[in-house]
Order: sequence, then structure tokens, then C-alpha cells
Amino acid sequence: MGERVLVVDDHPPMVKLIEDALGKEGFSVLSAQNGAEGLRAVATERPDLVILDVEMPVMDGFEVLRALRLKVVTSSLPVIMLSVHKEPEDLLAGWMGGADQYLTKPCKIEDIVAAVRKALAPPARH
Repeated sequence: MGERVLVVDDHPPMVKLIEDALGKEGFSVLSAQNGAEGLRAVATERPDLVILDVEMPVMDGFEVLRALRLKVVTSSLPVIMLSVHKEPEDLLAGWMGGADQYLTKPCKIEDIVAAVRKALAPPARH
């Protein structure tokens, strides 16, 4: 199986859409329904990338992102924020918090797949 992607989102239809699309591309997809579950999954499953919703129960995506960036073992884990929040301050919070990419909903599933591919691509050589 391919690289492991953890989708942390409390909206099952969105998780299913992402799982199906990434599965077709050869990725192994795990999921968690809230931020606390997401952090546990990162610790136990060791994904290669996290797709993180912002607005979730228990612990929001910005809190999860901060927690990931504070630990040495997850400080460089690629994180794609995926949110309905598209105000400049929301995007800034994502970027300043250390997100690798910030996509706003609604977006095309192709954009999510492309963001995952880009985040997991080996660094370009010059």
C-alpha cells in the first residue's frame, strides 16, 4: 500500500469522498472524527500526511496543528488544512501555525489530491 494519509474531519461524507479519491491514487487512508482522535491516530499510526479540518468538536484543527508542531517527532509532518473558514485571519492562522497548505471548502476533489501529491513529492533537485 502507498503512503499513509490521515483525514481528520467530523463530516463523514467529506471523509468518504477523500478516502475514495486518494484510495484510487494508491494512498492508504485513515480517518479520525475530531482533533483529539486525530492526535491519537498520529501517535499510533504514524501517517505520512494529515488533512485537517478546522471546525471540529473536542479540539479544533488549529489546536491540533499547534500540538503537532510543538513535538519534535511531528514538527515537520505535512499538514493540509481544509476548511470552510476563508477569511484572511483564518488563512493567516493556518499559515502561521505551520500548515503546509490551506484549502477552502468547497473545493474540487482533484485539488485535494493534487495538494497531497505536492506535499508528499520528493524535494526538487536543481
